[in-house]
Amino acid sequence: MKWRYTHTALVLCTLAFMGTMVARLSISPLVPAITDDFGVSNAAVGFALSLMWATYAIAQFPSGIFGDRFGERRVILTAIGLTGVASIFLALSPTFGLFVVFAIVLGFGAGLHYTPATTYLTKQFDDIGRAIGFHIAGSPAAGLVAPVAAALIASFYGWRAGILIGALFAIPLFVLFIWRIRPTTPERPEQPMRERVQITTIFELLSRPSIAYTTLIAFLCAFTWQATASFLPAFFEDGQGLSASLASALFSLYFLAHGLTQPLTGWLSDRFGRDATTVVSMSAGVLGYGALVVADSLAVYALSVCFIGLAMSWGAPVQSRFMDSFTDAERSTGFGLVRTVYMTTGASGSVAVGALADFFGWEAAFAVLAGIMALVCATIATNRVLRLGL
Repeated sequence: MKWRYTHTALVLCTLAFMGTMVARLSISPLVPAITDDFGVSNAAVGFALSLMWATYAIAQFPSGIFGDRFGERRVILTAIGLTGVASIFLALSPTFGLFVVFAIVLGFGAGLHYTPATTYLTKQFDDIGRAIGFHIAGSPAAGLVAPVAAALIASFYGWRAGILIGALFAIPLFVLFIWRIRPTTPERPEQPMRERVQITTIFELLSRPSIAYTTLIAFLCAFTWQATASFLPAFFEDGQGLSASLASALFSLYFLAHGLTQPLTGWLSDRFGRDATTVVSMSAGVLGYGALVVADSLAVYALSVCFIGLAMSWGAPVQSRFMDSFTDAERSTGFGLVRTVYMTTGASGSVAVGALADFFGWEAAFAVLAGIMALVCATIATNRVLRLGL
């Protein structure tokens, strides 16, 4: 295969997405050291991280508007640059209050990347499912690298040095992006941005039957993803009595399976259709979460985690479905809007599943996730059988 400019664009966008995730994921393993240094509680640091992730989700919509107004390349460069700068200031924070402020800045900066980058890639490729799947793989790749690297660096040089890996990743990427990615032409350079955020425009987009239907599916999937990312290690450690190291190893296996199957589900969605691939993904989730609930051996746990990794690779077919529904002029802003909606609502997965685990146990909580995967399959089947055309 001859290397083309589109491949360079795909690789650099994926590395940029990975870089924004590295900066955020590097904080989690350093929480005990951060709480000790600032003399605050775990809840306080958890609140700061919640604000960071919430800001990340909210930034999806304006990032699409910025992409239309200024061009995707400028917005992606801003995302990479803000990620690096925020990581530096986060590491240098003299007080916990400033730590919270810079965590919010990091969330906003990182949140500017994904929507314009995805829109940009859909302009470069005909098989957008495969391109989106490869791009999304930057997230689980960061999940494999960031926690381990941050913890290792912090063990020698302290937590502040551990957080700096976000900047170490972002700075060379910023230079590479300027060097190798060509300027992009804005879709709507003259239109005032306030016209893009009118309530009537937002309602019109979200109320389209096909968009509302896909947003519902994306919400259910995002709910499950958030719960899995938050509590899969706790399920093994607290619910099944495994050691912390073994629980972490299974969590890493989940990220590995998740990363390897993202390009696969993208390719399958291009070849066999968005809905058919989503059903395959969700069916893997039913098997994976269901097996976890009844499993009693390490081999079954490992196999279940691999199925769950495939299930959580729903992003490529579902996001491609959104892109198929939008016109070229709507893609950037429209995709940013729906992404903000399903990410902010899907964040409730952590709270809901945590509460279920507290009241009914981990097995019951994860059985609900299997049920949600089955519900998505049933929803898609209903649309197909009744020929609703959604």
